[in-house]
Amino acid sequence: MIYRRTLRREVACTGIGLHSGRPVRLRLRPAPAEHGVRFLRSDVGVAIPATLAHIGGQDHATTLHREGVSVGTVEHLLAALSALGVDDVLVEVDGPEVPVLDGSAAPFVMLLHEAGLRPLAVPRHYLRVLQPVEVVHGQKSARLVPAEHFEVRYTIGFDHPLLRHQALSLRLSGRAFTDSIAPARTFGFLREVELLRKSGLALGGSLDNAVVIGETGVLNNKLRFADEFVRHKILDAIGDLALLGHPLLGRLEAVRAGHALHAAVAHKLLATAGAFELVPATAALVTEAALVTEAATLHPAAAC
Repeated sequence: MIYRRTLRREVACTGIGLHSGRPVRLRLRPAPAEHGVRFLRSDVGVAIPATLAHIGGQDHATTLHREGVSVGTVEHLLAALSALGVDDVLVEVDGPEVPVLDGSAAPFVMLLHEAGLRPLAVPRHYLRVLQPVEVVHGQKSARLVPAEHFEVRYTIGFDHPLLRHQALSLRLSGRAFTDSIAPARTFGFLREVELLRKSGLALGGSLDNAVVIGETGVLNNKLRFADEFVRHKILDAIGDLALLGHPLLGRLEAVRAGHALHAAVAHKLLATAGAFELVPATAALVTEAALVTEAATLHPAAAC
């Protein structure tokens, strides 16, 4: 039997919000079995479960909302928690946004390794996709199909010479996430920066926490991967699908998707009769669990 897990000890870091530009302190605390992942706005005393039902907005980031209180840019941290197999944790933030750090999930992976993990006395359950579900918006689509493991096949395309087409397929595990996905940074176009800031977004963005793309190339020194952009889209998707509340056994096939489509296909999966089942993590899933918990070497990145 494979059991749910929480942190071995409390850890914390500080940074600024990507969109709010405000300083924020983040603290990760152990939690009891079946607590799930919850974000506590310590400055106002409101806790928000990390579930699809509490999505409050997805404009360039995923925001959770409850009782008039929100926490934004949760997807990078959720991706790290999900990929490393953390089921139960209390995430305390003293502001409206999770710190962006270096724009990737690598600092959160480092923080989780520092905290360590411990098992709880309740078995873990996986959400297994039984039949395909799909959401299509014009040329954008997101599809969940049955698979024995958690897999992602992602394709992106933008009206820019660097990003006309990038595609990547991989089977997710702790090592695959840590080595190949977690270091990929959020990105944006220089031509959109002024418009975003007029809309109250990207106020904390800089060359230290995002890849900025100009008309002829990347303004930062260099990319961490030649296809860093599609890898970051996969990172976002992992974090958004973590809002299902259980580790996923299935394959996401996404084309030019984003936060809204990730959430839409997850909602459709739960709303479609016979499309999924919850299965206990017994011996049949031992191999998958081992992949999730294996040790990994971190790609060089800024720490918390």
